[in-house]
Amino acid sequence: MSNQELDQLRQRVDEMNAELLKLISDRAALVQEIGRVKEKQGVNRYDPVRERTMLNSIVEKNVGPFENSTVEHIFKEIFKAGLELQQDDHRKALLVSRKKKPEDTIVTIRGEEVGNGTPTFIFGPCAVESYEQVAEVAKAIKGKGLKMIRGGAFKPRTSPYDFQGLGLEGLKILKKVADEFDLAVVSEIVNPADIEVACEYIDVIQIGARNMQNFELLKAAGAVKKPVLLKRGLAATIEEFINAAEYIIAQGNDQIILCERGIRTYERATRNTLDISAVPILKQETHLPVMVDVTHSTGRRDLLIPTAKAALAIGADGVMAEVHPDPAVALSDSAQQMNLQQFDEFYGEVVTAIPVKA
Repeated sequence: MSNQELDQLRQRVDEMNAELLKLISDRAALVQEIGRVKEKQGVNRYDPVRERTMLNSIVEKNVGPFENSTVEHIFKEIFKAGLELQQDDHRKALLVSRKKKPEDTIVTIRGEEVGNGTPTFIFGPCAVESYEQVAEVAKAIKGKGLKMIRGGAFKPRTSPYDFQGLGLEGLKILKKVADEFDLAVVSEIVNPADIEVACEYIDVIQIGARNMQNFELLKAAGAVKKPVLLKRGLAATIEEFINAAEYIIAQGNDQIILCERGIRTYERATRNTLDISAVPILKQETHLPVMVDVTHSTGRRDLLIPTAKAALAIGADGVMAEVHPDPAVALSDSAQQMNLQQFDEFYGEVVTAIPVKA
């Protein structure tokens, strides 16, 4: 074969490469349009039955020289690339997405900025039990120069016979103590109907793990002008977690703090399994601040300090943990709450481990 013939064959290959690229690009545009239609209809983007039908049809038309298995492999890669393109379009469209808003969102709570590069700490009892109990914890929090207190007034518990919280009375206690010590209140709301009245007493609406996909609650929280602390569900994927935040921001409220609090796995050494890698993933995928609840993720007082250090080292914007004057008599989660002395030790250890900015 002469050099001229070889050059001609290569030129034809180059032309076919360009034709193939155009066809693949045209197909990708169609796949994107299909993805948009599916999203409007609420249909799953991945359809394995449709994929198998297309592959069977392609193989039937194969006349060689490629083996059927090779043809299947090539087209599976094309299908996979198309699906990834749909998912990328979905991520770009999300209001919480880093691609939608490259700069970090800073959540402001009574002058305290969450997500500005300085770690935020939120402490308090699991449940509000009395004025004296909350006041004692508030005094310890204030003594450390901190600005926020947490406490449960509405408690969604696994057992219907466990302590369910003091309800509105608990919120009133929190508000009274917070005003006395100049603290912001973080408390969980479980019913959309309670948000309006709760906003009179709290500064941050917490949506707990069991309510992460309570979509009516998410929309109600998004409709008010209060910061929202959204906890990851017990078995929620990161994608589901991000989409839960999207329900809130879609209502106009972008003051959202994401909180990793551990997920349920087969491991029994801890109450849940702290997914520490979720922190940098959430920071990359979204523009929202990310905190870590070390109490619920571990359920063990002896692990609170190392997990808090790990959370801050990996880039978390803050840490949440539970403190009680006398955990032994606490009405909920007595085994995992710190007493005041342990709280002093915890805070002293963790503060010294805060990464120094370059």
